[in-house]
Order: sequence, then structure tokens, then C-alpha cells
Amino acid sequence: MISNSSRRAAPSAAAPCRITVCRGCCCGDARKVPGVDHAGQIARLRGAVGDAARVRASECLDVCDQANVMVVQPSAAGRAAGGRPVWLGLVNDDGALADIAEWVRAGGPGLAEPPGVLDLYAFTVSRRVGKALEG
Repeated sequence: MISNSSRRAAPSAAAPCRITVCRGCCCGDARKVPGVDHAGQIARLRGAVGDAARVRASECLDVCDQANVMVVQPSAAGRAAGGRPVWLGLVNDDGALADIAEWVRAGGPGLAEPPGVLDLYAFTVSRRVGKALEG
């Protein structure tokens, strides 16, 4: 017999957090953001989050003034708990990557409070831009 709690646990394992890393016209460009190992940033993030999230690169997310941009989307369990995507900008150092990874490993949006320092990176996007990522 399958209990309700075991049914709820399965989606979170099947749908972990997702981190979308912008690598469009400005994000990932050494001319726009010099001194950052853009190529290594995604690999380091993947290593830091392990199985807690899927990390993917995206074309331009249309918020170039915030380069480098990352969007942390909740797991299925996080979304069920009310979590919504969190947009982070100016993610240009390994300390920020470590804070993001720590938060995601703890559960991410909807399940864990982000480290307070991530408030400095969070920003709100227009509905048009937000919907483009979900589509």
C-alpha cells in the first residue's frame, strides 16, 4: 500500500531544483564582466550542488545589467510548499556560488531560507522575462 507521504516524496526526487545560468550576450562575457572564470563557473556550481539540482546554461535571459545572472527554480516539493523561482544577479565570485549551493543543498526555494547574503543578489524581473524562462 502506498501512503500519501510516499506519493509526495517521489516528485521531489524526480524533479530537483534547477539552476539556470545565463550565458547570453553579456553574462559569461569577459568583456562585460572581467576577471571571472566564466567557463569554470558552471562546472564549479555543478560540483557544489551535486544531485540537489540540475544546472543548465541558457541563452540571454534579457537582464544584461545584472550579469552574471542565475535563476534558482524550486524542486517539485519546494514548489508544492510555495517556492517560486529566485533571480540572482551579479553572481561573479565563488563565495556567491558557495552560498547558492549551500541553499540548494538545504532544499532551495520553498524548503529552506537562503543565506542572508543572497538578498544582495536577488532581484525581480518583469513578467515577460520571467515567463520566457518558464516556457
